[in-house]
Amino acid sequence: MKSVQRAIGAGAMALLVGVGIGVGHGLTGGGEERELAWARQQAPAEAAAPAAGAAQTPVRTPQASDEQNVIRVARQVSPAVVGIASGEASGSGVIISREGTIVTNAHVVGRASRVEVSLASGERVAGRVLGRDRTVDIAVVQIPARPDVAVAAVGDSDRLTVGQSAVAIGNPFGLERTVTTGVVSAVNRSPRGIELGGLIQTDAAINPGNSGGPLVDSRGQVIGINTVIYNQAQGLGFAVPINLAAEIARQLLTEGVIRRPYFGINYEDLEPEVARYYRLPVEEGIVVRQLDRGSPAFRAGLLPLDIITRIDDTPIQRGGDFQRVLRSRRPGETVTVTVVRLTERAPRTVRFNVRLGEMEIAG
Repeated sequence: MKSVQRAIGAGAMALLVGVGIGVGHGLTGGGEERELAWARQQAPAEAAAPAAGAAQTPVRTPQASDEQNVIRVARQVSPAVVGIASGEASGSGVIISREGTIVTNAHVVGRASRVEVSLASGERVAGRVLGRDRTVDIAVVQIPARPDVAVAAVGDSDRLTVGQSAVAIGNPFGLERTVTTGVVSAVNRSPRGIELGGLIQTDAAINPGNSGGPLVDSRGQVIGINTVIYNQAQGLGFAVPINLAAEIARQLLTEGVIRRPYFGINYEDLEPEVARYYRLPVEEGIVVRQLDRGSPAFRAGLLPLDIITRIDDTPIQRGGDFQRVLRSRRPGETVTVTVVRLTERAPRTVRFNVRLGEMEIAG
């Protein structure tokens, strides 16, 4: 241990103690600009004073209009929201294709190969679990195709704007198709204590049973799959971006397995206050905690405590950025990784070419 301390230096050892342990993974991208619900209501009607005795037409205020939009979205999406029950747990899901493809959480289906799916009509049908990826908490369930099935429109989670409207729909505590509203509070979140990253943060209430249900925008397009609440604070819920969930569904339907680029590190977000306290040359990035022996990152020469700040031309500020970049690459591609190395006499910037491996998750 003393030789390790001498090798990496006191400052690097302090950083090793100063940041917590975390893990990140990644996958996908693409789409169309989002529109805030209130943007269409920025020109309030100005009414002249009515004549005495004349019938008064109610003025449609922005608040009333927003309320009507939530009602419209709920009516549009709720028929595509289903209940899912396995032997281990229960939750929600959302139908995203007329072939009966349902996206939900991996923790909702558990290890089950078949689940019971409750449709909006009240009918219950058998669903086959095509596969699950526990590292991002997404599972895909298939029910028999039917012409009358309700399908939710899939949006583009890579184009979310902080502050835009968000509506969560699910079956909390067995109360079917409950609707809660809020906003997109943040994107690319990797909350401490939750082994998921690149999440959408929302203040729309997410309760037990909402898991696997859709988070939708003001157009009624699915932007995320509700996955977890943060027990240490109120008003903090998280959803897996729909682009990631839809890509997993596509791979399971077409290939029967999930393939993703493999980098081979465990990491933690570098917190600005930690960086300032230890007078590090950068305040954003991800700190390499461990490397899988023989992994692409290991073979390229990365070391524990390297701070990854860029992949190709994309700045890496947090784990969500790292995951999003990996999702946009294919196994076998080579990426240029820029790191700040702390394990020498003075910090210095180093670049590595890393040829991505492939991780295969059986469906």
